[in-house]
Amino acid sequence: MTDGTLQKDYFDDVYDGNVDPFRLGDNWYEERKYALTLAALTEPRYRRALEPGCSVGILTEKLSSRCDDLTSTDIVTSALETTRARLDARTGESSGRVQLREWSLTDSWDEFDEIGPFDLIVLSEVGYYLGPADLRAALGKAVAHLEPGGTLLAVHWRHLVADYPQTGDQVHDAIGATDGLVRMGGYVDEDVILEVFAAESSARSESAEPTGRPESVARREGLI
Repeated sequence: MTDGTLQKDYFDDVYDGNVDPFRLGDNWYEERKYALTLAALTEPRYRRALEPGCSVGILTEKLSSRCDDLTSTDIVTSALETTRARLDARTGESSGRVQLREWSLTDSWDEFDEIGPFDLIVLSEVGYYLGPADLRAALGKAVAHLEPGGTLLAVHWRHLVADYPQTGDQVHDAIGATDGLVRMGGYVDEDVILEVFAAESSARSESAEPTGRPESVARREGLI
């Protein structure tokens, strides 16, 4: 494993001559993971979402059907171009509801202040590219840009990759230790770990769980 955060030139090399280097569009593992990701979202629809590290836009396209406004980012220009073409061809929403930006988790978050807080941040297969210190800093910024009760969903490959500074499990340990987040649920098997967190909120109904923990889906729907 490497010690520090992977830089832009690493990813430029990965994408050089390969439109989909991670094979996101041609295997059942990814298709199943996307289904798990969408099913784990605790709201039927989100107003304002952020997806760092969108790669070639397969999850971006799926998230766009659940979000009024989605900002998807990557640091590889060709990946963003592929995402834009995918959205134009299949949904026509690369402008308007879906905004694409060249940006990474270690860049300044100030540019998102004008957008307002997000009610959804999706960290899909991106956290293990950051060294521990950079990841902790990025998670702190993410929490600061989540509205109270907002969703942070994280999903990562669990197996060791020699080039990466961290494993998926280490990333999720860091997320779980981040102040201001409450774990709402998740899924784990040999290959993938998926967890859903919510930004702490002091607002609650009489039937809600302890202060700071958002209501469960069933509780919000009046089923319990």
